[in-house]
Amino acid sequence: MDEEAGVRIPANGEVLEGGLALPAHSVGLVLFAHGSGSSRWSPRNRHVARVLQQAGLGTLLFDLLTAAEEAEDVRTARLRFDIPLLARRLLAATAWVRTDARTRHLPVGYFGASTGAAAALVAAAQRPEDVAAIVSRGGRPDLAADVLERVRAPTLLIVGGRDLAVLELNRQALAALQADSELAIVPGAGHLFEEPGALDEVARLAVGWFRRHLRTA
Repeated sequence: MDEEAGVRIPANGEVLEGGLALPAHSVGLVLFAHGSGSSRWSPRNRHVARVLQQAGLGTLLFDLLTAAEEAEDVRTARLRFDIPLLARRLLAATAWVRTDARTRHLPVGYFGASTGAAAALVAAAQRPEDVAAIVSRGGRPDLAADVLERVRAPTLLIVGGRDLAVLELNRQALAALQADSELAIVPGAGHLFEEPGALDEVARLAVGWFRRHLRTA
């Protein structure tokens, strides 16, 4: 299956909308946890997802919030920072892929952006047996500071070289992580990696990390 298939993921009484893409002979499946105020339609995450698919990795992009919750979040900006809620939604999606016949045999990785990266780290700390690798793009690991020592999945932290405040937060997180972890700095890039070639470099780094760690999971 090459084209994205629409899926509906049960999550503690709610239903989350998503899209599943599985290249032939996928070596793993990457679940995307989008960042503040974003959704499964994030053009940056979808760009990275396409590159992962071309490298033989399946992807699941899904909304961490329901439509009603997204409408509330537009008004209040509250739910995007509710890291425990976002982590529960990511774990619900992980449980779903563990039972779906198309994906249950595949090792799972998390790709988290901004606050989604914090949710990925919290989820991985709670269910270390279910997560084989994590990539964070411009992440806020400080929002998961209490659990960093419990994360067991190999973790790659990718930060733009001009994103100075977030870069410092990620350096602190790297020191706290006990798992195999690296910090990759994309020179000249800001928080959103909008500069020419910056997002391509993020995708290249993510492909290398996931193929390395999901193949051996």
